[in-house]
Order: sequence, then structure tokens, then C-alpha cells
Amino acid sequence: MRLDKFLKVSRVIKRRPLAKELSDEGRVKVNGRTAKAGADLSVGDEVEIRFGRKVLTFEVLELGTHAKKEDAERMYKVLKEEKIESETDFL
Repeated sequence: MRLDKFLKVSRVIKRRPLAKELSDEGRVKVNGRTAKAGADLSVGDEVEIRFGRKVLTFEVLELGTHAKKEDAERMYKVLKEEKIESETDFL
């Protein structure tokens, strides 16, 4: 499944265009590597997203083209959430 679609379906990011924008800006990593919106995700992948001064890291648990709001959280497991002090901490 495409990275941008997963982020939208799992409701990590509410809109797919925003997921694409974050990916294209280099603010999303999959398994430690910067990933574009079209990158293929698999179960077990570790995704890291930088939202401003916050970094969210989660593991992909399941893939699906649709998910109800109450089921979306089952698609991933948050590994850590952290605040970053400066831009270089993420790079």
C-alpha cells in the first residue's frame, strides 16, 4: 500500500494531500530512510513522521484500503512520541 494512502486510511494524517506534502518534503522516514508518498509499505515497517517539533514513530500492524474510525488505530502501534529541540536532531 502507498505510504500516503496508509497515513490517510489509518487516520495518522487526516488528508491524503497533506500526507503527500509531508512525504515530498522529506519529513517521513520508513525503516530509517526518507520516503516519498508513493513508497510501498508492508506490515512490520517502522514509520517516523516529523510534525513541526514533534516526531511520531509507529509500526505498521495491518494494511487495508478502508477502515472505520474505531478500527483505524488497530492498523499501527505507536512506538514513541518525542519533542525535538532543533532541526538537526531529526536529520
